[in-house]
Amino acid sequence: MQIGVVFPQTEFGNDPAALRDYAQTVEGLGFTHVLAYDHVLGANPARPGGWRGPYTHEHPFHEPFVLFSFMAAVTSRLGFITGVLILPQRQTALVAKQAAALDVLSGGRLRLGIGTGWNEVEYVALGEDFHTRGRRSEAQIDLLRRLWTQPLVTVDDGWHTIPDAGLNPLPVQRPIPIWLGGYADAVLERVARLGDGWLPGSRTAAEALPSLAKLDGYLAATGRSRAEIGLEPRLHLQDGRDPALWARRVEEWRQAGATHLSFNTMGCGLRTPAEHLAALEQIAQAILPG
Repeated sequence: MQIGVVFPQTEFGNDPAALRDYAQTVEGLGFTHVLAYDHVLGANPARPGGWRGPYTHEHPFHEPFVLFSFMAAVTSRLGFITGVLILPQRQTALVAKQAAALDVLSGGRLRLGIGTGWNEVEYVALGEDFHTRGRRSEAQIDLLRRLWTQPLVTVDDGWHTIPDAGLNPLPVQRPIPIWLGGYADAVLERVARLGDGWLPGSRTAAEALPSLAKLDGYLAATGRSRAEIGLEPRLHLQDGRDPALWARRVEEWRQAGATHLSFNTMGCGLRTPAEHLAALEQIAQAILPG
């Protein structure tokens, strides 16, 4: 199992030196990758109609492609995964270009985690239809893979029109792995048909078992098995700071088939970059081999 970390977007701050130290410390401790959340815009909770989302305009989010490019430049082995990029609110060809550029500059260290999201305000602001996001994402997945593997693409699928054009340079990974986040039955079915991996939101392996059973059924219907896809849950320090609990949860996820896992240090009252790194050092000493 590969064990990584969730970048503490909303609590870390904007100091470039601290961001560099974070990436280099994470790599030096032996974690395999960094996962970053994604939001382009935050809504004002005092807006007309109100707001019930978990984030507002006061929560900072670094743009994942830019953040990972910065981190890739100051590391040599650390992998990166968006967890998740809200794909349907973006132009597909532009995402393909950005992901390919990051994959080239990092030497093939990217996994693209995608989702359909919940923040309608972002869709409105970015000029996309919130209500067709699931169907659009399926067409986007297909087009991303074509753009990453073919020098020229012609497509007119009702969502995209590309008249014989292509990316240059193509990514190192052809195609870049696409992982899907979400928990609805439609997402699980989409993972089974189209995904290279699933990013579940369940807090424990026991909580995820019903969804994993559904996923197994959808995979069987498409002629695939769980051995053909990855599984990356998150462990939240907010749920407990006991190393014995971490070890138990890691083993439970391993038994459930997790191939990757990431530790999230947000929501624990950590106030500075140094405090987040100290928590990661404690995790590394308790969980990582060597």
